[in-house]
Amino acid sequence: MPAPKAKKKTAEKKSAAAGTIQIKWVRSAIAAPKKHKLVVKGLGFTRLNQVVERQDTPSIRGMVAAIPHLVKIVEPAAKG
Repeated sequence: MPAPKAKKKTAEKKSAAAGTIQIKWVRSAIAAPKKHKLVVKGLGFTRLNQVVERQDTPSIRGMVAAIPHLVKIVEPAAKG
């Protein structure tokens, strides 16, 4: 019987700052169209003024670009 194959690691751990963006929900989606509400939910927001950290990918950037009036990208504080 052949030996079992070793599984490859598909996701390697990255540093917290590399490849991520922080997004803050700054305006209510009550009067926004349903599609905008779904984008807010898809980004993982549950409360107003909440900050979430997501991978910096074109799909996440596109979601943020779809609702620029509801969210903003938070710049990380400079160390020093």
